[in-house]
Amino acid sequence: MQRIYLLTTGGTIEKVYSEQRGVVENRAAKLDRYLSMLRLPDAEIHTVQLMNKDSLEMTETDRVEVRDRIAQLLAEPAPIVISHGTDTMVETGRFLEESFPELKVPIVLTGAMTPLGFEGSDGLQNLTESLLAARLVSPGVYIVFHGQVFPVSHVRKDKDKATFVWA
Repeated sequence: MQRIYLLTTGGTIEKVYSEQRGVVENRAAKLDRYLSMLRLPDAEIHTVQLMNKDSLEMTETDRVEVRDRIAQLLAEPAPIVISHGTDTMVETGRFLEESFPELKVPIVLTGAMTPLGFEGSDGLQNLTESLLAARLVSPGVYIVFHGQVFPVSHVRKDKDKATFVWA
């Protein structure tokens, strides 16, 4: 049984529709509900709910909090998947790459363009692919999105295409 840590920070993947306000917003974590739908017989997923915010609202202090939690998790050699908003995912990934130059496990960031539970959401696909990639790629920091694995130093978000592309 392989342990994988899933560190949640929010982003579109975890947004919900607020009927009162008529907007989608980050309110409560919901990844565990979707994890329970997956067949992962030889994986032990440990969810660590760190924060739940839009990545445009992430501050340097938030990134330090993510880094510090990862430093704690790295005491055990297990891959780490991070759910994150797409707008600043690359920035956080590069911060982590600089913070941990001698990684012994992969760190994979993923998210969604459309929230989990919404029609046409890419969230479950990206989450599933990230869990698999975390078990297969060599140590380093990656973004996994729409069937592709990108080293964080060679990726950018393409807003026109609504995905990530090679940089």
